[in-house]
Amino acid sequence: MTRPAVLILGARSDIGLAVARRFAAEGHPIVLAARDSASLADAKADLTLRHSVAVTLAEFDVLDTASHAAFLDSLGPLPVVAVSAIGLMGEQAASERDAQAAAVVLRTNFEGPAAILGEIANRMEARGNGTLVGISSVAGDRGRATNYIYGSAKAGFTAWLSGLRNRLAKKGVHVVTVLPGFVDTKMTAGMDLPAKLTAQPDQVAEAIHRAVARKRNVIYVKPVWQLVMAIIRNIPEPIFKRLKL
Repeated sequence: MTRPAVLILGARSDIGLAVARRFAAEGHPIVLAARDSASLADAKADLTLRHSVAVTLAEFDVLDTASHAAFLDSLGPLPVVAVSAIGLMGEQAASERDAQAAAVVLRTNFEGPAAILGEIANRMEARGNGTLVGISSVAGDRGRATNYIYGSAKAGFTAWLSGLRNRLAKKGVHVVTVLPGFVDTKMTAGMDLPAKLTAQPDQVAEAIHRAVARKRNVIYVKPVWQLVMAIIRNIPEPIFKRLKL
């Protein structure tokens, strides 16, 4: 049986590559899209050798929103599944001082992913089928002093995905929101992450694969995060503003 193609946006990330491996293992052709896509040549070779699937490298810059339509045109037939694994945590202190640094974090985590998924959504809607997966963050569940620039962008992206899912619910296009919590990746290198709250990229990939197959709507990769964030969301503001979280 021929499997549908899967497009991975942000394919140089640890999560993006893990998602590619998971879908390739099931026989899906893979499109790895990222800046400096040539650097993914080894990943392409590995996926092709291990899983005997077609793997395509595609140059893609999420911040160059004017190029998104042409990028999708260049792929040929639109993939059936598209996963946005794009993200940039940035440095909170730097973003507080430098509006340009803050803008890059905001655009990378919200504007860019929303723009490309919006373009894909329109094309999937016209075709009548497809699945979109957006990796957001529990950091968007409530703004906290330690990462509110990144968190606010992810909050916007989460709300955007919710609205898109509502819009497309009867159009044959499904939208999945992924809230991983802490993940052991290059982006979190050097951080002291609590083991019980931290997922591995392969765990995120498995959760995404399962969510696509079962048409889940919103998933917390580690279910404990749903409880943790419910508690944080419900701390009264007079108390919350005195805390350091």
